[in-house]
Amino acid sequence: MDEYAVFLRGVNVGGVTLKMAEVREAFAALGEGVHTLLASGNIVLSSDRGAAELKAAAERTLRDRFGYDAWVVVLSRTELDQIVSACPYPADDGSTHSYVTLGSDPAALDALWEATGPDSPGDGTDERRRLSPMALAWRCPKGATLESPLSKATAKPKFKATTTTRNLRTLLKVQAAFG
Repeated sequence: MDEYAVFLRGVNVGGVTLKMAEVREAFAALGEGVHTLLASGNIVLSSDRGAAELKAAAERTLRDRFGYDAWVVVLSRTELDQIVSACPYPADDGSTHSYVTLGSDPAALDALWEATGPDSPGDGTDERRRLSPMALAWRCPKGATLESPLSKATAKPKFKATTTTRNLRTLLKVQAAFG
């Protein structure tokens, strides 16, 4: 069995309200050791399914059980570890928030990258950094998240089905949940 992190898009915001205990119960059919973290839709589990099959099964399960147009991003434990390790930003900082936008389609993440500005200068003032084909990190001043270019872009319909964003602290909690 392989270990996976499953990130649900848009739950417990915008009218889609899910109880994580019910999500955990629904995901029991998809793998073993199902554990949910926080109310934002973060799940770790072990499964015999490959990542693509698990993604399809998770979206189908959420649609059937909870009746909403569900989208998820599935990462292996190794992929999550690599993404967290590659992030150059601090998890906690007094003046900024550090986020990671995860994608299930590298081409969509490429389009998001292109739509949100020039490449990072690499001089420590970077606002964003590509971490992998499946992830990009970005930071913004506290209180300005919703006004940031990446936050605005990921809200557009063309990115909703393939991306979801978590703060770095959440990814560290998900990573730790693997034990």
